[in-house]
Amino acid sequence: MESSQNQMNLHHQKNRKVAITDCDHANISEELAVFSRENIDCDLFQLAQAHELIDNLQDYKVLINQYARFSDEVFSGLPNLKVLIRYGVGLNNIDIAAATAHGVQVCNVPDYGTQEVASHALALMLALERKIVPLTQSVKDGEWDYTLSIPVRRLNTLTVGIVGTGRIGKCFAGLVQPLVKRVIAWDPKYHHMRGDVPEFVDMVTFDSLLAESDVISIHSNYETSAGLFDMQALRAMRKEATLINVSRGGIIVESDLAEALSNQIISAAAVDVTEIEPLPDDSPLRKCANFLCTPHMAWYSKQASSDLKTKVAEEAARFLNGQPLRNCVNFIKERCQ
Repeated sequence: MESSQNQMNLHHQKNRKVAITDCDHANISEELAVFSRENIDCDLFQLAQAHELIDNLQDYKVLINQYARFSDEVFSGLPNLKVLIRYGVGLNNIDIAAATAHGVQVCNVPDYGTQEVASHALALMLALERKIVPLTQSVKDGEWDYTLSIPVRRLNTLTVGIVGTGRIGKCFAGLVQPLVKRVIAWDPKYHHMRGDVPEFVDMVTFDSLLAESDVISIHSNYETSAGLFDMQALRAMRKEATLINVSRGGIIVESDLAEALSNQIISAAAVDVTEIEPLPDDSPLRKCANFLCTPHMAWYSKQASSDLKTKVAEEAARFLNGQPLRNCVNFIKERCQ
C-alpha cells in the first residue's frame, strides 16, 4: 500500500510541470519564483509553427502562451493539454471554439494593466489635441511658431466617445471626465445597456456615438469589433474628430483609415496596435502626418509587467494544485486535473 502511494506521489510530481510556448520578455524570473514556491518545473520554448508546438509539447497538461497560434490542428495534436493560459487580455491568436471542443480550458489575465492602457489612451488624446508631436518636430527642425498648431480645441468643449465599457473603458472614462464637456459610450457586446458604467457616462447607439463624438477611444475586444471602423463608420464621424485605438489591431480597417486621414475625412488618429505588427514599412499610414503610432506598449509599466508574469504563473499553479481557475473564458463541462 505504501509503495503504491509512493508511486502515485512520484507520478503526481512528474506531472507538475508547465511549458511556456513563446515569450519575448527579457526574463521569466517572476514566473520561476512562483513555480519554485509551488514545486513546479517550467520549460521555456520559442515555438511559432503548428508542427513545432505539436512536436515539442506532447507531455504538458498546462501551457502558457504569448503569440503562437493555437488552431484546431494544434489542439488536435496535443491530446494531453488541459489548460492554455495567455499572457495578456486578448485571445485572437487562440481558436476558443476548437479549444472548447478538445476540452481545453483557456485563460487570460484581464486585470494586470488596466490603468496603464487607459492612461495611454488619454496621453494619445492629449498629444493629438495639443499637436505635441508635430510641434516638437518643428522646433527640432529650427522653427518656433505656435501658429503651426492651429486649430487647437479647448478640452472642456469636447464630447468623448468610448467604444467598449469593460475595465479599461470605464477606467478611461474616469480619467477623461474631469477634462471634457461630455462622455458618451457604446458597447458592441451590450449595446446601450449601462451595467456598472458610471452615471456621468451617457450610453448611446453606435450611430449616435459616431455623429456626436469629437474624440473616439476604442476599448472593445477584437472578437466583437473586428472591422468595426471601416470607411462607412469613418465617414459618419465628424470631420474634426480624432480616433484612438489602444485595444486590438483589426478593429480599424487600416486602408480605410489611411484614406480617411489623407482626404481629411477625419482630423487625426493615434493607435498602439495594428493589423500586422510591427506596422509594415509599406503601410500608407506611415505617410500620414496626422497619424501617431506607438509599438503596442500601452499595457506596459514595470508594475504591470511584473503583475502579468506573476498572474499567469499563479493560474497555472492553481490548476496543478486542484484549485478553481480564476480567469477561464470558456466552459468545459468536466474539468480535468
